[in-house]
Amino acid sequence: MSPRAQVYILAALLTLMGAGLTIYKNVELGFPLLPGEYRTVWTIEAKVGFTADGGPAKAALTLPREQRNMEVLGETFSSSGYGFNIIQEDDEYRAVWAKREASGPQSLFYQLDVHQTPGAALEQPLDMSTKVVKPLLAAREQEAVRQAIYSLVDTARQRSSDTQTFTTELLTALADRRNQDGNMIFGYYKDRSFVDVALLVLAAADVPAHRIRGLYLEDDRRRMSPEDLLEIYDGKRWVVFEPQTGSPGVPKNFFIWQRGGKSLLDVEGGYNSRVTFSVISNDVPARDVAMLSTSQEKEALVDFSIYSLPIEQQSIFKLILLVPVGALVVVLLRVFVGLRTSGTFMPVLLAIAFIETQLLTGLSIFVLILILGLWIRFYLSRLNLLLVARIAAVVVTVVILMGAISVISYKLGIEQALTVTFFPMIILAWTIERMSIVWEEDGPYEVLIQAGGSLLVAVIAWWVMTNRYIEHWTFNFPELLLVLLGVIMIVGNYTGFRLAELARFRQLVR
Repeated sequence: MSPRAQVYILAALLTLMGAGLTIYKNVELGFPLLPGEYRTVWTIEAKVGFTADGGPAKAALTLPREQRNMEVLGETFSSSGYGFNIIQEDDEYRAVWAKREASGPQSLFYQLDVHQTPGAALEQPLDMSTKVVKPLLAAREQEAVRQAIYSLVDTARQRSSDTQTFTTELLTALADRRNQDGNMIFGYYKDRSFVDVALLVLAAADVPAHRIRGLYLEDDRRRMSPEDLLEIYDGKRWVVFEPQTGSPGVPKNFFIWQRGGKSLLDVEGGYNSRVTFSVISNDVPARDVAMLSTSQEKEALVDFSIYSLPIEQQSIFKLILLVPVGALVVVLLRVFVGLRTSGTFMPVLLAIAFIETQLLTGLSIFVLILILGLWIRFYLSRLNLLLVARIAAVVVTVVILMGAISVISYKLGIEQALTVTFFPMIILAWTIERMSIVWEEDGPYEVLIQAGGSLLVAVIAWWVMTNRYIEHWTFNFPELLLVLLGVIMIVGNYTGFRLAELARFRQLVR
């Protein structure tokens, strides 16, 4: 296989690998392709309150299960003076606060951050009991209430074709205040909620059902009580219904806190127990949400990456990852355009310095140091020093010039010039030495061509490297560097004319 074919195959493999990893991070891990993308994160706070009677106190709060359309990014517990633990009871997790002695009003807090994701709210199947417990009616008015219940059930059956449509008809009839059977049932169960009555009627119809407790995610809601949904078993799967409307399905902005008929809060050693909820929304950068969600799963692509480094090192790598982009700019301009520069990748280092110093300030400092350095270099050449000593003397001179520029600019109040220290001293020294040799061998015109070409390439590289999209892609998707490497390898196989050569041989073309 020829070297050219190997280059194309290797470049294709690198490009596919880099593009595949990028697509995976965007689609599966949620990393945003464009900068400035935000996600809505809901902060839900549950406040448990009760009055302790002076002895041992214990409170147990049921915690929400995992949901496919709601991703928990983090949770915190607050309990001053209380011991805290999380226990598992029958596939449910409960937060348990305990204290040896407590008296008076008590407040306990549980807070979690939730990000809503696309997908169905509930998973199927669910291992929950389908046993039906018939309602027990008291002697007083029980016959009339029983007849009202079964009349409602029979009417709903006649107007339906399966369990789902039956449930919709039944809930609609219960919600209709003009329905006499429904009014009689609610008149008998005055102290019960709509969902409690619906569960009794569904049990009378031999339909397995239970309640779902949760919250509607709406911004700036305080001291809310949990809302209830109904979930019935149709013989094959569990189906959720909105009680008041009879509509099947979980509402889009509904966060399920508890699934089943068990108690939400249990308190021992106290009375007047209650749990209230507060909800607030926050707009968070999409990358932060992706980092939080992947940290829970310990995704290898993120866990073994620069994201696992301390913030200080991450900021350094954010600049380093831009170097390959500048290298690509240099390759394209030198291979396709034919610009001559002083050194191969010296313009990339200048571009990095311009990022820190700002463009106009950096250009002014570089030109000033280059002119002064060349003048001093020409003087040193008359002293007939050895090469190593001469370059070392130029390095020392560059340091002195950088220090002098910093001090003078500080005294003059020009703070931008203080960033002169970002210029690589050794590169400047070698540039001055190289320019002086070119001056002696090829004349000042070639010096101007190479210096101008270097500055032009550095400015273009700076413009590309400071693009907000480039900065975002290189830092959040460093896998794209594999694509960059593939492109550079393909460009390295180019053997055609450069634009500068076309201009040079334009007479021959004519």
